Amino acid sequence: MKLLHSCLGGALALGVLFAPSASEAANTRLGLGADYWVDHGASFQLTLGFDTRLVGPLDLGARFGLAFVPDEDTIGIPIDLTLRANLSRRFYLEGLVGPWILFEGDTFRTHAALGFGVKSGALSFGVEAGYLTPDPTIGLRLSYRF
Repeated sequence: MKLLHSCLGGALALGVLFAPSASEAANTRLGLGADYWVDHGASFQLTLGFDTRLVGPLDLGARFGLAFVPDEDTIGIPIDLTLRANLSRRFYLEGLVGPWILFEGDTFRTHAALGFGVKSGALSFGVEAGYLTPDPTIGLRLSYRF
């Protein structure tokens, strides 16, 4: 748990250090996600995310929301810090890390993932492979920027 707090604290400090000027507008995203969590079944998420230009093609942001895990009959709160590299106008690569808070079993779960996707106007669609304590996950993401 101390390691998770240290990682999140370091990531937050880097975010503040490299935060863009107030004149740069932040993007807001509404997202839907579905993951297959090995040995735990599916999980579904509704998220709200914010990101802003960090430097060059990199965006720094965060997403949080509501998750439902039917096989464990529980809900939770996914929270992720995101770093997105805009490879072109159409493609992106992103890394995510953060705690997911589930209301049954182990309350705090560590989440880390890599995603790749396609952008078309305000819509983004991508795949994500990662880890949610204690097992790997693979999922799909759809988001709308407004």
